[in-house]
Amino acid sequence: MILAWVISLLLLCSSLIVYLERLTVLRVMEVKTIEYAQEKFIAAEKSVLQCEESITNLSLLIENHCFIQPAGKNRWLISSKEKPSIQIHVLVDEKSGTVTRLNWRQAFE
Repeated sequence: MILAWVISLLLLCSSLIVYLERLTVLRVMEVKTIEYAQEKFIAAEKSVLQCEESITNLSLLIENHCFIQPAGKNRWLISSKEKPSIQIHVLVDEKSGTVTRLNWRQAFE
């Protein structure tokens, strides 16, 4: 009887160890996925910011990492090319040349 009890405890401990190992692997995968997504999001934001800063002089852009579309009078829609896609609406003041970000969003497909 005691032998069956000891064996059941050993089986229970071994299944607990397997469960904890699986949980640890899932947690590591989760952290790596979050880090990767954050890196891509930051890169998309940097490319959109570069396009926003040079919207008044588009000829200065060496590489265009954005889609730039007119959205009305002095308003522009700037979207990043890489994923995740970030879209921003900007307002360009004709007199001073200042660019004001109206809003932004992450575009999903």
